[in-house]
Amino acid sequence: MLEQAKVNISFEFRQVRERTEAICENLSAEDCNLQAMPDTSPLKWHLAHTTWFFETFILKPFSQQYRVFDASFQVLFNSYYNGIGKQHPRPQRHLLSRPGLPEVMDYRCHVNRAMTALLEGSQHPQQREIVRRLELGLNHEQQHQELMLTDLKFNFAANPLAPAYRQDPLPEAVPADSGFEFYAGGLVEIGQTEDEGFGFDNEQPSHKTWLEPFALARGLVTTGDYKAFIADGGYRRPELWLSDGWATVQAENWTQPLYWDLEADEASVFTLHGRQPLRDDHPVCHLSYFEADAYARWKGARLPTEEEWEHAARLSIGSGSQADAGARRAALQPVGSEPRKGLQDLFGQVWQWTSSAYRAYPRYQPAPGALGEYNGKFMCNQFVLRGSSCATAAGHSRSSYRNFFYAPDRWQFTGLRLARDAMPGPD
Repeated sequence: MLEQAKVNISFEFRQVRERTEAICENLSAEDCNLQAMPDTSPLKWHLAHTTWFFETFILKPFSQQYRVFDASFQVLFNSYYNGIGKQHPRPQRHLLSRPGLPEVMDYRCHVNRAMTALLEGSQHPQQREIVRRLELGLNHEQQHQELMLTDLKFNFAANPLAPAYRQDPLPEAVPADSGFEFYAGGLVEIGQTEDEGFGFDNEQPSHKTWLEPFALARGLVTTGDYKAFIADGGYRRPELWLSDGWATVQAENWTQPLYWDLEADEASVFTLHGRQPLRDDHPVCHLSYFEADAYARWKGARLPTEEEWEHAARLSIGSGSQADAGARRAALQPVGSEPRKGLQDLFGQVWQWTSSAYRAYPRYQPAPGALGEYNGKFMCNQFVLRGSSCATAAGHSRSSYRNFFYAPDRWQFTGLRLARDAMPGPD
């Protein structure tokens, strides 16, 4: 039984690591060193940083045989762990022409070999802690797999040649069901419990909260829905916007979502499949919190709270990562999943903005040491998103997952689902 457990965990490690490298398989070294804005990172940096994580938090403290690949990498590929030491400035990651991509891949191989030896070797006295950190490291790498795709999309969009990452055409849209689902609310359980498998620290502890009756839209807001908002002067009407949102619209001269081009003969959108016609039935994405909030207000609705979203998701599909198994994940652009009864496209299409500020749950305690910096210190001035996107790694979605971004951010696959205060009755 013990040997089988070692084989399984070693296989899972290799599987996650190989998928990260597969993302870069058909890219050039130049592609992997792009950074079009400070919020994105070069794919080469992601490849190295996810390797640095295993080296720093598992191999160095737990493997006596391990020898560091390159001491300078400790600073170059540290992201924000102040407890570990200094970091290379985030906006300057594209300046790291050295080490080159081949050396970074050698670094990955070096750490992979050492990790495999540790995982498949004799029972370690701190085996439980190694497995706990390994699980965190694999989920951390899956987060970076999504970031690699969203960062690459933004970086490619800055190229006037509009290069395509994928050559296959997008599938036809699946019309979303209209109307709202009613929820009675009451005293509900929110957050992840100990028997639900892996969860990040910000998903815990589980706790009770009171919900008033509410309703959630069955489908996501679509491109066609959002075009109607634009046609009705949505970006020119200050009464629809939060004050900071209106200031951002003016300062950034926003007139449409990121990647849209409504000025061309045929309205189009830049995607990882290259520039594509803008299709009304696809879920709208790459909206900031400000845009999502303004659209909801225009519709006489609102954004859901994160507690409303999680409660409805649990009633709809449960809590586990199997929730995204049926999504049409092949396309790296939200196209809508197969119709189902009740709430649709909770997972695997777009992250959905909520009105909830990103904050600690009651009785939350960050992990001790540098790993405690993972989520807790970012609980300030950001908003929670729920669900997952078409770029999220398979098996990485669950009802309790809390993503978070700043209100103006829109390079992620972010969209929205409407909510309303509700009393029982017809739609």
